[in-house]
Amino acid sequence: MQSEAETDREEPLTPEDALASAYKKLRSSLESEIINSVKEVSPSFFERLVVDLLVKMGYGGNRQDAGRALGKSGDGGIDGIINEDRLGLDVIYIQAKRWEGSVGRPEIQKFAGALQGQRARKGVFITTSFFTKEAREYASMIESRIILIDGEHLSRLMAEHNVGVSTVGQYEVKKLDSDYFDNA
Repeated sequence: MQSEAETDREEPLTPEDALASAYKKLRSSLESEIINSVKEVSPSFFERLVVDLLVKMGYGGNRQDAGRALGKSGDGGIDGIINEDRLGLDVIYIQAKRWEGSVGRPEIQKFAGALQGQRARKGVFITTSFFTKEAREYASMIESRIILIDGEHLSRLMAEHNVGVSTVGQYEVKKLDSDYFDNA
């Protein structure tokens, strides 16, 4: 812990550092707001949100092409299917869980079994909560490729890809191009 005397001797923040620090605080606050809002939506809205995010990330082409098999009862452990690319050369199966508690290995095993039932090799399991260590280890050991996205990662991706957020301002930070002046 620093004393007041040590703190007073530190270099003041540059304007760029101050801006970066403020941005980091704003982003952290936004991500917290996002996940809290996501936890309040209905399960069917959450499944649509997940597809919207994956489409914004470049999967599936457009919303209509991407959202097959969403929200069906008796879905066999699959909440949705999205094309891996715009041509639809391969598909990715989606499991979307709006949970409060941790997601453990049994849930990942069920999803892996559902993938096997579809002869699928790729899946994304997205939750509003977090995955246990055992769940992460299991997902990394099996033949099927299952990507785990927890609530913190979900809110970061939503902010990054502009899902459920809007831009209120932009700031462009510039610096002198010394190379330009070197030939003067």
